[in-house]
Amino acid sequence: MGGCGSKGSTNTTPGAHGNKPGIESEIVEKPKPLPSDDARLINVTKVDLNIATNTADHKTDEYDITDFTIQPNIFLVIRRGQKFIISIEFNREYDQSKDELRLVFQFGKRSLSSRGTHAEFMLSDRDVPKKWGAHIVSKDSNSIKVEVLTPPTCPVGKWRMSIDVVKRDDTGTDVFRYKHKDHIYVLFNPWCEADQVYMIDKNGHLLNEYILNETGKIYSGNYHRISPKPWVFGQFTGIVLDCIMYLLENSSLDDTDRGNPVLVCRELSAMINSSDKSGVLSGNWSGDYSGGASPLSWAGSIAIFEQYYETKRAVKYGQCWVFSGLLTTACRAIGIPARSVTNFASAHDTNASVTIDTFFDPQGEKVNHLNHDSVWNFHVWNDVWMARPDLPPGYGGVYRMGPTSLTAVKRGDVALPYDGKFVFAEVNADRVYWLVENEVKTVTKIKESAVGKRISTKKPASNESPDWLAYLRGGDPDREDVSEQYKYKEGSAEERAAVRNATTTTSNYLVSNTKTDVTFELEYNADTFIGDTIKVSLKMTNTSTETRTINGTFTLASMYYTGAIFKVIEKNKMNSLKLQSKEDKVIEIEVAVEEYLSKLTDHCMCKMSGICLVKETHQVFSELEELRLRKPHLDLKAPSECVVGEKYEVEASFVNPLPVTLTKCELRVEGPRLQKPIVVKQKDVGGKDKFTGSFELVPKKKGESDITVYFNCALIEAVTSSHKMTIKSNQ
Repeated sequence: MGGCGSKGSTNTTPGAHGNKPGIESEIVEKPKPLPSDDARLINVTKVDLNIATNTADHKTDEYDITDFTIQPNIFLVIRRGQKFIISIEFNREYDQSKDELRLVFQFGKRSLSSRGTHAEFMLSDRDVPKKWGAHIVSKDSNSIKVEVLTPPTCPVGKWRMSIDVVKRDDTGTDVFRYKHKDHIYVLFNPWCEADQVYMIDKNGHLLNEYILNETGKIYSGNYHRISPKPWVFGQFTGIVLDCIMYLLENSSLDDTDRGNPVLVCRELSAMINSSDKSGVLSGNWSGDYSGGASPLSWAGSIAIFEQYYETKRAVKYGQCWVFSGLLTTACRAIGIPARSVTNFASAHDTNASVTIDTFFDPQGEKVNHLNHDSVWNFHVWNDVWMARPDLPPGYGGVYRMGPTSLTAVKRGDVALPYDGKFVFAEVNADRVYWLVENEVKTVTKIKESAVGKRISTKKPASNESPDWLAYLRGGDPDREDVSEQYKYKEGSAEERAAVRNATTTTSNYLVSNTKTDVTFELEYNADTFIGDTIKVSLKMTNTSTETRTINGTFTLASMYYTGAIFKVIEKNKMNSLKLQSKEDKVIEIEVAVEEYLSKLTDHCMCKMSGICLVKETHQVFSELEELRLRKPHLDLKAPSECVVGEKYEVEASFVNPLPVTLTKCELRVEGPRLQKPIVVKQKDVGGKDKFTGSFELVPKKKGESDITVYFNCALIEAVTSSHKMTIKSNQ
């Protein structure tokens, strides 16, 4: 693969050539074009960047812009800190003793050697690691091969390359310049030990996933029922790399900062979100997506980047997993190892208290003007890999977010940059329940393990057998639980110490000392499909020898995945409900599809909440649970093997689980190597009928890839599936 090399020469600086004060001080500001009538002067006639061999060595040969079978005009894409070979042809034989050649590399709006964006150096045999340099590796008649080395810290982006021919005589020095017509793309290099994004990866599985894999999964739902959402990252496809370069070129970053992955990631995170930097994607959590596409409808990143790059306007619309998918694509495209991670029961702490506070009155109703914190069903962010020289020892070389050190989050060191308190609260805040009575607030309950559950990402592919037992239990064999990378085991001494380290607030709370002789149990079926009758019950048992009186509410409501209520489906009030000694009672809610269908939104999620107060003992019961109505699975019929350039038909089908007609139906399709993003309109699907749709694909590039298909309609979105295909060459 060609590791982090060290062969080459230092930058040309005063005194670096012969006995003169330095070439930089001698040359004119604007080199002349190469003359064709000076027989004494060697003339560069052709430069071959050896794109095929260099990109194979740099693991960049998957980019469409490096493949002449995809496009006629191809470009060199390399990773910094690693050698590459160029071939130079001349009008005559090169004589090292007489001919002075200098390579020049320039970057950004104003290239300056003092800022690391301008490098020029003579060909040399000196071995100077981590510097710009070049030396001749072979010579053949009128041509030479030159090995070039870039520093592992140079800015990432499009570099311009020139070759200067230096002519010296008694009248002075002239410099004649050959300018190469195409830019050279320079990326971060996680295979180079001297690069800040270097990742130790003994078996190659990590970088194969976090840099080279163009498809994957993003997890959603809730922690009871986790659903894998197939996603096409497509970092090597089409204009994606050019779009990321465009974002960086038009960012607020100085050219010199573009070698710093911490600043680059933070800037990309902002530019993906149009509300921050007039960037790629416009967020919308309202449920009304007129004028754009629903966030649930997207099957991958490619279509979004293509639309943005063409229009230079924010694409509508996205939510957290779409933003995360785009950022994973962007980071992988420029060489930063990245993955999308889902945190279930994800807390949003609005006042930096590092607690999630819920206030309710004696009737079991929420006190709305006091309730500002929330817990989302899930929230998706990004982990990226990089060393952090800006942090104390022991906090570098791990996955990042914010970018906040994951180690800092785990330990509760929330003062370290960036956004430490908010990130810690997302995964490990305590939930604190308050009773508000006559303007007096009393803590009734503290739940220490209510947020940050089953933190999930797609595991790197390996030679190990999938966890099919997990699959049989309704899980996903590709899912990796990374919770203990973010927090110590719930309830352990280390986890409690991290909470105390993050905040002293919870340790000062005193829970009211009351009897708890009434038990409450919220019951429901987590495997309820959309179209089924929803059945929920609250069972109350009086274990005491005395009568107990219950006041409270038991509610079933549809909700956004952010935890906010959309519409109340059914609400039961308990006013002075009597429970005799040892008696139990069950409050039931049963709702048919005809009653709840019009009240659903987005992810088909419901919230069940029970808040009860026992009058005689002041015991408080507060419980919230989420029910995500399951969607049908999309079945795909497609070949497992195919050939570049040949036409294939793919069939998608499922049974409509609803008693009503599905309208505005479409299939969204994406697949690197296989299919550019397309939207195929479909006919209406009658109630309880089987849907069958098809589309054609013509594979364009050999290798392995997934075809990802989303069925969307007015009532149900993101009925998904993916299918792995091996594409063979047509030769």
